[in-house]
Amino acid sequence: MSALKYWLWLSSLRLLGSAKVFALIDHFGTPENVYFSDDDDIHKFPALTKNERSELLMRDLDAAERIMEQCERESLRVLTLQDADYPERLKNIQVPPSVLYVKGRMPVIDEEAALAVVGSRKATPYGLQVSARMGYSLARAGMLVVSGLANGVDAQAHTGALQAGAPTVAVLGCGVDVVYPASNRALYDDVAATGALVSEYPPGTRALGANFPVRNRILSGLSLGVLVIEAPQLSGALITVSHALEQGRDIFAVPGNIDSPESAGCNRLLREGAQLVTGPLDILQEYAALFPHKIVQKYERQQSIVGYNKKAQSVEQSTAALAAEPVMRPVVSSRQSPKSDGQPQAFDLTEAIKDFTADGKAIMIAIAGTARHVDEIVEISGLPASRILCELTMLELSGAVRQLPGSRFECTLGLEP
Repeated sequence: MSALKYWLWLSSLRLLGSAKVFALIDHFGTPENVYFSDDDDIHKFPALTKNERSELLMRDLDAAERIMEQCERESLRVLTLQDADYPERLKNIQVPPSVLYVKGRMPVIDEEAALAVVGSRKATPYGLQVSARMGYSLARAGMLVVSGLANGVDAQAHTGALQAGAPTVAVLGCGVDVVYPASNRALYDDVAATGALVSEYPPGTRALGANFPVRNRILSGLSLGVLVIEAPQLSGALITVSHALEQGRDIFAVPGNIDSPESAGCNRLLREGAQLVTGPLDILQEYAALFPHKIVQKYERQQSIVGYNKKAQSVEQSTAALAAEPVMRPVVSSRQSPKSDGQPQAFDLTEAIKDFTADGKAIMIAIAGTARHVDEIVEISGLPASRILCELTMLELSGAVRQLPGSRFECTLGLEP
């Protein structure tokens, strides 16, 4: 615990930025060594201003001790660069934060297929809808959604992940005990309860504008890639992309209206080589093979999401009839069994989909006999189009359905080569 005090001391010095703190640790070895170094060594250290040297040489531990007491009182976790639990993925960026404050339960980031979802605070209805859908679908497939808890795209991405019953990580530009914006209090509480709020700023730090561009390097640093959904030409989302490019992360972008200023940044990214995203599967396919236990098997263990409306509940209840009345479909094969007399054999779809979610079962029943357009599936199943599209992504990833031209989908279960 005594060593932690020196980490908190150095990282919380008001005049030093993250880059100089990291440079001092790199030069002296540990914050404790910095604290006990000779005055001459501090004076000889390059790139420090007169005021920065004066602040260091004061060697005042009062603030660090107050931070330790506050973290203990509020059950905040502190991770330093020397801790084994500090994410290796983040440690390897150019200027990693020397200290991370965590409220909630931090996933083992290095084992997660984490994706940063960023975009405009003033997102259009289109941007908000896409953000919620992507957050929901990616989280439901097993990816970890990382965002910044800001209004607009960030908030919708977090909300979508939470609706999928998954944890999500929010990286803040203030202390983890500060709710910003205040209107996101409920979302703040939900993220802390199921996932984690993370910041390099000590508890009590206000949300200053200068903090957010700095924190964006953590968003990308924790993640394998960055997905941009609606971003003006000059925006914090594009700052995150700049950090991601320096860190060697993947860049994804959702195309937008060419006349909308909110999509100008995304469209430019696509022109410059970002990967085009028109649905969750475009991202999931990039990481499914790298994280088979997180993404593919996650789908097999899916449960129904929270927040179903009454109409959807009636659909779920209707699927219970499968047990009493099996759904059969023909096996389509170029090779017929001698016993079949050239007739397709029946395939028991009921058994094949018994572990699917209620939404998945409803969709599979709808397309059991023939390929159908999304609108037809909506009409037959009674489910909202947004949930149909999300579930179709999961089913397509698992190989249970495949998409045909014209937004038509067919069941692949029981099909033989």
